[in-house]
Amino acid sequence: MKIHYSLDDFNATNPVVTIGTFDGLHKGHQSVVEELKQLAREMNGETVIFTFYPHPRIVTSPNEKSLRLLTTKEEKIKLFEKFGVDHLIIYPFNKEFAELSYTDFVKDILVNKIGTRCLVVGYDHRFGKNREGGYEYLLACAEKNNFTVKKTDALSVEAEKVSSTKIRAALQSGDIKKANQYLGYEFTLHGTVVKGMQLGRKLGFPTANIEASDKYKIIPGYGVYAVLVEIENKQYKGMLNIGTRPTFNNNADNRSIEVNIFDFSGDMYGDAVTLIFIDKIREEQKFAGIDALVEQLKSDKQVALQLLTDY
Repeated sequence: MKIHYSLDDFNATNPVVTIGTFDGLHKGHQSVVEELKQLAREMNGETVIFTFYPHPRIVTSPNEKSLRLLTTKEEKIKLFEKFGVDHLIIYPFNKEFAELSYTDFVKDILVNKIGTRCLVVGYDHRFGKNREGGYEYLLACAEKNNFTVKKTDALSVEAEKVSSTKIRAALQSGDIKKANQYLGYEFTLHGTVVKGMQLGRKLGFPTANIEASDKYKIIPGYGVYAVLVEIENKQYKGMLNIGTRPTFNNNADNRSIEVNIFDFSGDMYGDAVTLIFIDKIREEQKFAGIDALVEQLKSDKQVALQLLTDY
């Protein structure tokens, strides 16, 4: 897969293109990518994903604090590569680009710079200034500029349309299984181990405190989770608590992330880790004392090991 941060020297054979932010690159997005690949095969062409960085809302609503993303730029790159895309365009989204009309976008970028032969759009596609680029409008643009348009249907899982919004809601409520089902892969969180209060060590359950690598990355709701932990290309099983702590941290919504890694010992401060969420064990709760907490942690570990049996 070729990655392009500019279109100055872009070159592709019979480009079959789709456009979007693709947050999460979930099953619905994956179905669009498969449609793209099928059309490219039929046209002896190459697949082209046109996406943006940073996320448009960071530019158009800079004071908004509620943006939470399912995937970072780096995670999306890996996923697009995994799904077999030929060209990934990560176009700089700025105020000038935000003001671009859909007509100018089609003419200047899709036609003149990319040379689009076929454009694949989702069932709810709208684009351009004031979201003027609806499907009917796009068909008229395509006819004028000699390319075709293909609209894909919404993908449903258990009679419910898959969307990034629904996946974010599932994660916020702690419904990891539903989120993973809609994503088509396990939700992951990348971060760095930072100094914590070291309370877990005193309880016999030492934890690594994690600071997420991207401040816009969504963090699941409060609770205890069964997770896989990747450190330096090795994978471990563990249990993770997402909760609150009074001191400020840089994670989204000021949540603390503490993971107890089974069968691991050593100094991890500053290390990069990847957390892979498998299922939720229980809600966060307060305990009458340390003894009750330790007994619960022992029980949590057994539940986590059971949930992670197949991994």
